Amino acid sequence: MVFVRSLALLLKFLFLYSLFTFTFTTCFPQIQPKCHQYESHALLQFKEGFVINNLASDDLLGYPKTSSWNSSTDCCSWDGIKCHEHTDHVIHIDLSSSQLYGTMDANSSLFRLVHLRVLDLSDNDFNYSQIPSKIGELSQLKHLNLSLSFFSGEIPPQVSQLSKLLSLDLGFRATDNLLQLKLSSLKSIIQNSTKLETLHLSHVTISSTLPDTLTNLTSLKALSLYNSELYGEFPVGVFHLPNLELLDLRYNPNLNGSLPEFQSSSLTRLALDHTGFSGALPVSIGKLNSLVILSIPECHFFGNIPTSLGNLTQLRGIYLDNNKFRGDPSASLANITQLSMLSVAWNEFTIETISWVGKLSSLTSLDISSVNIGSDIPLSFANLTQLELLGATNSNIKGEIPSWIMNLANLAYLSLRSNFLHGKLELDTFLNLKKLVFLDLSFNKLSLYSGKSSSHRTDSQIRVLQLASCNLVEIPTFIRDMPDLEFLMLSNNNMTLLPNWLWKKASLISLLVSHNSLTGEIPPSICNLKSLVTLDLSINNLSGNIPSCLGNFSQSLENIMLKGNKLSGLIPQTYMIGSSLQMIDFNNNNLNNAFHGDIRCSGNMTCTFPKLHIIDLSHNEFSGSFPSEMIQGWKTMKTTNTSQLQYESYSTLNSAGPIHTTQNMFYTFTMSNKGFARVYEKLQNFYSLIAIDISSNKISGEIPHVIGELKGLVLLNLSNNHLIGSIPSSLGNLSNLEALDLSLNSLSGKIPQQLAEITFLEYLNVSFNNLTGPIPQNNQFSTFKDDSFEGNQGLYGDQLLKKCIDHGGPSTSDVDDDDSESFFELDWTVLLIGYGGGLVAGFALGNTYFPQVFEWCRDYLGVSFTLFLNKIFKRH
Repeated sequence: MVFVRSLALLLKFLFLYSLFTFTFTTCFPQIQPKCHQYESHALLQFKEGFVINNLASDDLLGYPKTSSWNSSTDCCSWDGIKCHEHTDHVIHIDLSSSQLYGTMDANSSLFRLVHLRVLDLSDNDFNYSQIPSKIGELSQLKHLNLSLSFFSGEIPPQVSQLSKLLSLDLGFRATDNLLQLKLSSLKSIIQNSTKLETLHLSHVTISSTLPDTLTNLTSLKALSLYNSELYGEFPVGVFHLPNLELLDLRYNPNLNGSLPEFQSSSLTRLALDHTGFSGALPVSIGKLNSLVILSIPECHFFGNIPTSLGNLTQLRGIYLDNNKFRGDPSASLANITQLSMLSVAWNEFTIETISWVGKLSSLTSLDISSVNIGSDIPLSFANLTQLELLGATNSNIKGEIPSWIMNLANLAYLSLRSNFLHGKLELDTFLNLKKLVFLDLSFNKLSLYSGKSSSHRTDSQIRVLQLASCNLVEIPTFIRDMPDLEFLMLSNNNMTLLPNWLWKKASLISLLVSHNSLTGEIPPSICNLKSLVTLDLSINNLSGNIPSCLGNFSQSLENIMLKGNKLSGLIPQTYMIGSSLQMIDFNNNNLNNAFHGDIRCSGNMTCTFPKLHIIDLSHNEFSGSFPSEMIQGWKTMKTTNTSQLQYESYSTLNSAGPIHTTQNMFYTFTMSNKGFARVYEKLQNFYSLIAIDISSNKISGEIPHVIGELKGLVLLNLSNNHLIGSIPSSLGNLSNLEALDLSLNSLSGKIPQQLAEITFLEYLNVSFNNLTGPIPQNNQFSTFKDDSFEGNQGLYGDQLLKKCIDHGGPSTSDVDDDDSESFFELDWTVLLIGYGGGLVAGFALGNTYFPQVFEWCRDYLGVSFTLFLNKIFKRH
């Protein structure tokens, strides 16, 4: 009975308790954690330091996360913010792709949030500000991502204080490396952040060897050092790190190494593009069971492809192009049926048949350029229905273009350039390939026709069309039906006219119609092409004037090439301020092309030309003094780092899924180099050529000393001007200089001894000036002949017939002009004694001074007598 009453009371209590709990939680909800006020204030203060700019982030899905932040709400609920579940401290900030624009303050309030474990500011624009050294105060950080955010300058060594880091990403994507990392800082990061799993330093200038201590990072899963200016030998032990999945060393051409003998590995992606790695692929590469991407183009690998590679059936991408592989790779590659990307281009393969490629039905990208096929395109390729890219340039393909190619509905890129294809082809059939973006049929034996295209079709996706050397006599009308056409190459054909509708194609970026038979005038309507970057109408029969609008109709125009025509009249004098012009070539026309006046900027314009590699103003009528004020702005000429000298090239990228195609515009020009005119066919390949040629003008005044700051100079030609004064000793700082021509001026004084320290100097010409004193007699100067110094009456040295004789007195370099004259007088005395007392005795005494003897005999006794003396000396 007691038990029953107790049980009843217990049930009654439980009922009342549950009712109370329900009522309390319903009427009085639990209070959510609230972030600390000082942290909320710090975040709002950080927000106020930036503006929102939708161009500050590349990610199309990015949005301004900070726009919803305000003081009336709990910061732990703000977009991109997370707080600790117990302490309520802010521990996670993710503002990636938040469209932030502004400068990061060195004392930013962000660094008050000392409990942070994750900081992601990637894909914003911090306006080239430096990464603040206070980053080292965030000692709890495990993940730091500042990639793609336009930070610049030296990465502060305080980053190495973040000993708990698991991932560090400071990478970028650009032609210029903005961040630099000292080797000492890299070593400290490796030493202190021993738990690192991810290290991304792409486009960060390290410019050193890599420390062997990298092999101590046993937790490392991803290492990316793309374009970091590394050199030396790569630590081979990195390949054996037990957890490494991604190794990206691309675009470090001076980084050397070879692939080791592999054991089983977790490596999924290996990228060594454009490095100095060499050797053969080891058979043990077949043990990389997890490998998905093998990318080793533009290296120095050689030998056969090991058949063990065929064991890696999980491979999806293989890039072997531009090496020296040989043999037949079919046994290694034919059975990797899941491959979606394969490039074996530009090697030394000897392939009996390429038909096995048709078995790889999953291929989306195939490049077999330079593979010697020697037959028709195999019918088995018709099975490649997923194909988006087909590159077969210079592959010795014969026969006709098969009709089944038009069934490859996914094809976006097709290059059959430089083969032996023949037959008649209606071009508009390619309009049936709805996804085609890039088409190159150049340099074949095809007979191309416009076809029966309707002018109302506007569904073509073609952006790049190259039909050079295709036996065209007129521009194909189907081009009119390409609304998005950007790059059009019709060079090396037999066309005489360009239709008026061509000047209405506003999408054109590049128009190349050189080496044709075009006649008539260049119509002013060409200036309707507002997007034009490159115009090449060279080597035709065009006449009349250059349209005056050509210099200022577009801010995007970079290259104008009109050489080899019959153009006349004046060169347009109006060029748009802020234009992008990089190259103008009007050679071999009938233009009034004698530029004159000072080399300077007009009015208040500032001419800095920070990316200038070559300035060639030779053979004009320029006058005035050397433009010393401009030199300070020629920043590229001041660098000796070749990796920073590569030219920016115009490229066309398509948007067809994973395919990215690039079309480079190569510049060609002629320039005097070491006394000879040289034609540079592809100037981009000579990006380290830094040159100034202002020869054959009327430049006066002195050579400015600041020219010695242009340490990247390879060629300097100031000859045939009216320069005076001495040769600046600062020219000795030009350690890369290979050719120096100062001839045919009025320079005076001595040749600076510092010039003899330029070890690369191969060509020197200071002839026909007023130079005096001794010629430096060490290093490179001993290789120069007398014609480098002739026409300077006061010069003497071994290179000339005049020599200064050492009689135990001062050395040659110490003798002044007066002393040299006394020595020459002694020479004449010896000669006259010999001449009066008998030839044998006289020349026995005068043999020491025979160069001066020869010169005197030539000048005073005639050439035949000099030849006679020469025979005597040879006989003795």
